[in-house]
Formats: sequence, C-alpha cells, structure tokens
Amino acid sequence: MPKKALVAMSGGVDSSVAAYLTQKNGFEATGITLKLFDNEDIGEKREKTCCSLDDIDDARSVCYKIGIPYYVYNFKDSFKDTVIKRFINAYENGATPNPCIDCNRFIKFEKLLRRAEELDFDYVVTGHYSIIEYDEGSKRYLLKKSIDNTKDQSYVLYSLTQKQLAKTMFPLGGMTKENVRKLADELGLINAHKHDSQDICFVPDGDYAKFIEQYTGKTYPDGDFVDENGKVLGEHKGIIRYTIGQRKGLGLALPCPMYVKEKNLDENKVILCTNDRLFSKELYATDINLISVDKITSPLHIKARVRYNQPEQDAIVEQIDDNTLHIVFDKPQRAISKGQAVVLYDGDYVVGGGTII
Repeated sequence: MPKKALVAMSGGVDSSVAAYLTQKNGFEATGITLKLFDNEDIGEKREKTCCSLDDIDDARSVCYKIGIPYYVYNFKDSFKDTVIKRFINAYENGATPNPCIDCNRFIKFEKLLRRAEELDFDYVVTGHYSIIEYDEGSKRYLLKKSIDNTKDQSYVLYSLTQKQLAKTMFPLGGMTKENVRKLADELGLINAHKHDSQDICFVPDGDYAKFIEQYTGKTYPDGDFVDENGKVLGEHKGIIRYTIGQRKGLGLALPCPMYVKEKNLDENKVILCTNDRLFSKELYATDINLISVDKITSPLHIKARVRYNQPEQDAIVEQIDDNTLHIVFDKPQRAISKGQAVVLYDGDYVVGGGTII
C-alpha cells in the first residue's frame, strides 16, 4: 500500500511540480492550499496576494491535471496568532522579524504536520529548494542546501526539528529552477511561467508600516533622529518605519550619508551613524534549534548568515546554555539586526540557528 503525502500548494510552479513528483515517485498524493488570511484583513482589495482565489484556482487546476484530490484548509486564526501578531510585536519592540521563518515554523511544519498526522498522512511535501538526508552515523536527519544555489531556502528552514524532518519531503532540492519550469511546461501546467512571489504575502505592496497601522488601528508618534552623541538631526515619522542599516527614506539633508544604527524605544529616538559604525563582530541568539548535532559542546568553527541573501561568513559559535548561542565572526559584519535569524552551516549542511537578540 503506497505511503500518503499531503502536498502544500501555493498555486505557484514549485509546489505544483513538487506535487507531480510526489505522485510520480509512488506516493498517494493529496494537494492542499492553506487559507491564511482574507484580503480584507490586510487592507488589500484586489486578489493579488499569495494564496488568493487566483492561486487556489491554479492549484486546483494542477491537481485536476495530474489526477490527485485537492482541498483548502483554513488556518487563518493560527496564522494571525503565530505570524502576523509576532511580526507586529517585533517591529513594536525595535526588532526586524522574518515572517517566512515563522510561517514555516508554526504553520507549515507544525500545524500542517499535526493535521497530516490526524488524517493518517505519512508525509508533508512542500516546494522548498532544500534537501533532507538521514545520517546513519549520527542517527539524525540533516538539512542540506539545494543544488541550485540561487534558489536555496535552507536559511528559512533552520527551525525544523528531527521529528518534522522525518515527516517532510522536498522533491525540488535536487533540481534547478530552470528545470522545474521546463518540466512544468512539458506537463502543460497552467502556472509553468507564473512569476515567483517576492513580497511578504500579507504585505503585498511592501509598506509594512502602513500595514501595521491599518491592522492595529494605532498611530506611532514622531520622534527625534539623533547621532551617537545625542545631537538632534531631525524628526522621524514613527519608530516602526526604520530598520537597522537603513539609509533611504530618512527624509534628512545631512552633510554625509548616515544610517540607522539602533532604536531607543524608551525615548522614541532613532540613532544614526556613519556606515563604518554599523559593523560588529559578535552576536547572541536565542530560541535556538540545532539540526546536525544535539548540542554544541565546545567552540565550533562554522560559517554563518545573518540575513537571507548574505554570503556565508567564517565564525566561531559557542552554546552558552540550552537556548543561547554566542557567535564571533572572523570579520566584522554590517548591520546585524535584532529579530533576524542567524543560521549556521558546516559545508552544505545546516548546523542550526536562532533569533538574534
């Protein structure tokens, strides 16, 4: 009797090809789309966001084409609590969140996996570009980079636990994006040439400050831009509008380029500095998850990334308690931001990661 797999389908080409490959590889596949919000909830009138009605129609069309069942699951309440509210709370507390990581962690690989188990499915499948392997030596599941370096998504998957890795499949990890589109074209899938979604799904226009104000009904008061010595340089438009390392959009005429260095929430001030003052060599991260090892027992030479598209950087990591990492880079890194993820690599394999504090 074939194993059963629940395929999360966004309506895009990646998850569609993942569904086809799952079926081709002998699994009893069922396609599902997660309804995460109503457009009215996010102040969006048109159906142009991820998992909109158009996307649901595309996913349903693909499932019909390849001959598998298709359903829509309503996860709106969970998404609101574990992704949108965390996103807003991070900005209100001076951090820079990564909602895609939270969505993977709390929705796709926690709530969806739980639903799959309740319905007697053996696996959850997604269209992520990453590879899962089982290592007989360590008796651990490992997370490995995709063969397509331009599409690798291991950074946003670092929170996967051993149990979740054991129940998850990524059929696209060994493929390039070009070959995925080529296969979709050969299969005659409706979304073979559909553009990839680049934005945060619930902030389709990219204006996250406007979204936060509309969603919460709050206004965030103006305050002072100051330099590192406390000299007032001008007025900011609400502390949630600024991220570490930002230069554009400050609305200031200054004698030299200046960037956001930090935010003082108690005094509602945004501190600016010159570019050379944005660099630091170390960070602490909490809320950690380790994949290739159970615990880091001694200082470990690794490579690390502090943002999604950053090249990996040489560093030494030390685990200082059950839930905290201390990382010292060989070279200073620019604009390390509280709230972002730091992800650790040993070659092509993810060691683990955590949230920068």
